[in-house]
Amino acid sequence: MSRKNEASFKEAHRELDQLRSAGMSEQERAIEAARQEARTAALSEMNERLVAAELKAQAAAAGTSLPDADFLNLNRFLDGEGTPDTEAIAAFVSALPTTKHTPAYRQDLGLGRQGTSTAGQLTRSDLSRMTPAQVNKARDEGRLDALMRGEL
Repeated sequence: MSRKNEASFKEAHRELDQLRSAGMSEQERAIEAARQEARTAALSEMNERLVAAELKAQAAAAGTSLPDADFLNLNRFLDGEGTPDTEAIAAFVSALPTTKHTPAYRQDLGLGRQGTSTAGQLTRSDLSRMTPAQVNKARDEGRLDALMRGEL
């Protein structure tokens, strides 16, 4: 119903413009044509920017990356009125392959010491079951440090 009303409004608007132009002088028609041309040029430039922004937004939401803008025909995503066609943009973005996000660097770098200071350390009960050679080896490996500091 809304589309039907919109179509009838546009038709009435066209008829009104035709009646106005019929009553204009030649100079007024030329001025009106120049205005209309300037308006169309400005809108087409802005609509391309709107299409590019809509493409970027939908691609970011979908987790895909867009090809270079030089390779895209942005006019393809405009509807008959010159406004961005969100359905065509959504169809294009859904056809793009999703990229797996892998960070460029390790995520645990620079976090400082992780876990407790007693992680991997031996306790007194572990020592009671060890031979002197095993105790010396554990001391060399640093697995008795917490016990020697009195933390365990």
